[in-house]
Formats: sequence, structure tokens, C-alpha cells
Amino acid sequence: MAHTSSPTPFTVPAATTLSGRIRVPGDKSISHRSLMLSALAVGESRVEGLLEGEDVLATAAAMRAMGAAIERGSDGVWRIHGVGVGGLLQPRQGLEMGNSGTSTRLLMGLVASHPITATFTGDASLSSRPMARVTVPLAQMGASIEASPGTRLPLTVRGACPAVPIEYELPVASAQVKSAILLAGLNTPGITRVIEPVPTRDHSERMLAGFGAQITVERGPRGRIISLTGEAELKPQSIVVPGDPSSAAFWMVAASIVPGSDVVIENVGLNPTRAGLLTALRMMGADITEVDPRIVGGEPVADLHVRHAALTGIVVPHDLAPSMIDEYPALFVAAAFAAGETVARGAEELRVKESDRIAAMRAALEANGVRTQEHEDGLTVHGSGGERIAGGATVFTKLDHRIAMSMTVAGLHARNAIAIDDIAPVATSYPAFYEQLASLSGAAA
Repeated sequence: MAHTSSPTPFTVPAATTLSGRIRVPGDKSISHRSLMLSALAVGESRVEGLLEGEDVLATAAAMRAMGAAIERGSDGVWRIHGVGVGGLLQPRQGLEMGNSGTSTRLLMGLVASHPITATFTGDASLSSRPMARVTVPLAQMGASIEASPGTRLPLTVRGACPAVPIEYELPVASAQVKSAILLAGLNTPGITRVIEPVPTRDHSERMLAGFGAQITVERGPRGRIISLTGEAELKPQSIVVPGDPSSAAFWMVAASIVPGSDVVIENVGLNPTRAGLLTALRMMGADITEVDPRIVGGEPVADLHVRHAALTGIVVPHDLAPSMIDEYPALFVAAAFAAGETVARGAEELRVKESDRIAAMRAALEANGVRTQEHEDGLTVHGSGGERIAGGATVFTKLDHRIAMSMTVAGLHARNAIAIDDIAPVATSYPAFYEQLASLSGAAA
């Protein structure tokens, strides 16, 4: 899973227009959780539309290593025979997470309340990311954690059984921390509570309820209060994974900025806790229509019809940040082509993603002729008013799939070709991205 092979460079071809229909990969957040919860249910669960990128495959490998039987059928349906809550087995070797921070943090929560020990390793990018925000609450629940300096990988979790239920108020908005605590709470006697001052994506709560866990969500003076009753018995499910809005983000921006574009993105998940970019782009004047809105597996879904539109710079509301945290690199690209100035702040979380996405995007945009100002929690971007940006420079992606895809989108409307130093990390979340780009632009794949 680690990116140890030679880099795969890519030169972005300028697009005259983008047109056609595409279907983006399954939602990554839901895919991870589908595998984990299915592996903790007793019986066979079926998952359709699973994202088959490297990050999710790392989760599948880890759950197999801890006893679950997981197979992909020739029909594309994944079948998971779970071991039951409390039934995870001791893995025979370390769990290799590749580049997947979601896999790492959520699986640490699972291990924390089981009588097993697991060592987590990852690639250079993941090994640079601090894990303290997860290890602190898990230690309060009784887990023993040994980490590399800076609370980084390699990291070993020795689970506590029984673990101790806690009430934990999130110091930062993080769905991964919330989910890790809730997953640890599944095998913990009593009630585990997480208090969210700022709402984050709620896939864990929705899916835990769907699998039969006793979970309640209330609003109080301190925010959302999520309460989970432990020693749960999860029931197997049939799950259809909607398209990932984080993957759809690149096409929403691309079709908005390339003149004459007309693109339909099918089957996109529109969970309100994930729809921040759609809101921001519409505030900027994007022409995005929801077609055939429907509910699939408890999640709102629609096809998105996106046409080229003149964008105008905005001040992005801070309260949108948790619902679009992974989409900020794409938003910065949209801002680069808007009229006037876009101020996008409230996103300090970007500093500790696969790369420091604020610094990486500032460097990439400036090298290609876009004026920016860097803030601790975001960027101010001065747009081109719809004109092509200069381009002509090489983008250093820092092993970050979203930097690679975002700057590929920027290169579609540049005067001079933009070079991406390494697109190999894109396989972590969107293996077919460049094939679909060729299809929409009418180029040979």
C-alpha cells in the first residue's frame, strides 16, 4: 500500500471543453465503515459500490487480519462474514495502512476495546501525521499505546478488555476522532458519549444505527451529544455505497471553470454534513442542478448536472469548513478562476492531512501564476475572472492525492501546461480519475 515505487509524472492537457456523464467511485468514508461494521456483525453482509482504492483495500486487509472473511465477487459485490463485537482476533503481523489516515484512526478505536495488540505502519506521508488526537481519548478508555516520537506511526495499540466508557468533548472538529471513540465504545460496557461542539460528517452514527447499535443523537448547550450503549450486537446488512462527494468535487470545479462544459455526475452522496463545497460553489455562481434526488441506504443521493458558469469570489463561511474539509484544495482551484478575491479560512485541519494542504496548494497555485495569501487556517486567492491562468510550472504533490487531482483540474484551463510530479497517490481514492478525465475531454485514454 505504501508509495515506494517510482513517481508517475503527468502533464495536464488543456481542455477546450468537458462533456459527458460519469460515475464517481463509492464514498470513501462509507466504504471504510461498511467493511469495519460488517466485520463486527454476526453473519454475512453485502456491500455494493465499494470504493476499491488503496485506502479502503487497506481497511479490508486489516479486517481480514483480525478474523473477518472478506471476498469480492465477480459481480462486484463484496461479501463480509463478521466475527461479532468482541470477536476480533490477534493479527499475526503489523497492519500496513499505506496512506490511509481514516483506516488508521478508526481501526485504532476498534482495537482499543478488544483483548488484542496491533501495530500500525504506513507510508512516509501517513507516518508524518500526528495521532495524538485519537490516542488521548483511547488511553482514557484504558488502551495502552506506544508511538513513535510526536505520536506518529509506527504505533502499537494494546486493547483494554473491558475498556472504560468515557464522555469526551472533541477539542477539534474531527469525524475520525468521534468515530474512533464510538467504535471503541461498541465493545465497552456502559454508555460512551462524544460531544461535538461543531457538527462533523455523521456516517458513523447513521451506519451504527443501521447495524442495530443503540445510539442516540441529541442537541445540548455544548453541541451534538452522541451516546452509544456498549457490548452491542450488530446485525448484518446489505449496503449500497453512494458516489463520493469528495471525488465529485473535482468535476464540479472542472466543469464550472472550463468554458462550454456540460457534465453530469451520477449517484453523488449529498449528506448535509458533506455538502459544503456544493453550497460554496453555488454562492460563487456555479450552475449545478440536482437531478433525481433520492434516498439510498439512508443517505441522500442525486445526479449533479454541472455547466460552465462565471464564478465570483466570496468569503467562505467558517461554519462550512467541517462539511467540506477534504474539498478545500478543489475550492482553492475554483477561486483561482473566479472574479475577485476569495477568502477561505476556518480550515486549520488542512495542516495535518496527507500533506500540509494549505502550504502545498499555495505553492502550487503561485508557481502557476495565481496570487494568494497564506493564513494559518486557509488561503486568500485572487482569481483570474475566468481567464486562463499562466500555468507552466511543476506541482509538487507531497504524496497527496487531492493536491494531484486539484492541480490537474487547474491545468485544464491554463495557458501553459502544468506538470504534476507524481499522480500515483491518486490510486488511494480514485483509480479511474485520469481515464475519466480523458473521456470527458474527448482525449484518448
